[in-house]
Amino acid sequence: MSTQNEIRTIEVVPYDLNWIRKYLYEAEKIKKIIADELVRIHHIGSTAIPGISAKPVIDILVEVKNIENVDNYNEKVKEMGYIPKGEYGIEGRRFFLKGEINRTHHIHVFQVGNSEIIRHLNFRDYMIYHPEEAKAYSEIKKELAIKFRHDIDGYCNGKNDFIKEIDRKAEEWVKTRS
Repeated sequence: MSTQNEIRTIEVVPYDLNWIRKYLYEAEKIKKIIADELVRIHHIGSTAIPGISAKPVIDILVEVKNIENVDNYNEKVKEMGYIPKGEYGIEGRRFFLKGEINRTHHIHVFQVGNSEIIRHLNFRDYMIYHPEEAKAYSEIKKELAIKFRHDIDGYCNGKNDFIKEIDRKAEEWVKTRS
């Protein structure tokens, strides 16, 4: 547990090929724990977009058959070092974080069919196929990490408009690919 004196520092670092390995390692452990509910597992977020700077936190999206059953796995996920946070601001999600101050991973669990799954995957794929947009996102994050070094809300709010615009573009882009 953290002490009151510890403050989470926002750090955006250059892309690291080890992020893929860290995702795969953690994904295998998650698969074993929730095998009965698992449908698919994905690497999402900035660490899943080659070449861009990011907070070194691996975001994992897990699709499950029934979101209500995920709570039954909380103890086993705790044994992996995660903190269950419930919906944590997004209805229909189960969120787990690994490390409060020195965060290393997030697990976002959604029931198959939840629109958040498509939104996250579209964002990731759009950014991979549009490196100029990914570079712009990378620059915004670097600037925000300096400006909001100890303010995660300020950092996230600073990215919000850009993310919404990319979400819009990604949704249109996916339609043109179908």
